[in-house]
Amino acid sequence: MSSIPEHLKFTYEDYLLLPEDRRYEIIGGDLFMTPSPKRAHQKISLNLATILWLFAKAHGLGEVYEAPFDVLFSRHDVVQPDVLFVSRENLSIVGEYNIQGAPDLIIEILSPSTAERDLDLKKKLYARHAVKEYWIVDPDARKVTVYLWKDNDYIKTGVYGEEDSWQPHLLPGLTIKGKEVFA
Repeated sequence: MSSIPEHLKFTYEDYLLLPEDRRYEIIGGDLFMTPSPKRAHQKISLNLATILWLFAKAHGLGEVYEAPFDVLFSRHDVVQPDVLFVSRENLSIVGEYNIQGAPDLIIEILSPSTAERDLDLKKKLYARHAVKEYWIVDPDARKVTVYLWKDNDYIKTGVYGEEDSWQPHLLPGLTIKGKEVFA
């Protein structure tokens, strides 16, 4: 990934010392600062988190979280996905201040400042750590692309717009309507 010497890479311990007024992530030991997202991004995030949370809670399936909430894959890989779901079976990875391990579902909502990272670095990171389902939401195109982890990589299972609906593989019985996501 990068050729930065190990002693110059950021760690989780370094991350904890950063100022609290910004969103930071570490991928491969490289530090990234993420500015506050736009209004549309926040509305989509809240819509998705609410839909998932209500269904997961009603059926006792697990827990849903929104950024900022740290996901620690390793000392050199700490991210804050926009929305994530941890199944009941995996709740042991959820701590008071972070998640240590791979959530079952991660959703990233593209912003101009993070799109390249979400589509490349983070997608590879999530595949490497076997995140079972990964969604990329494009607020401008008003599309959700769904990937499933299979054979150590992601396969695209669908692209859904405002007029479409889909069923998350990890939440059987839930139907998500694009018009509710992008409302």
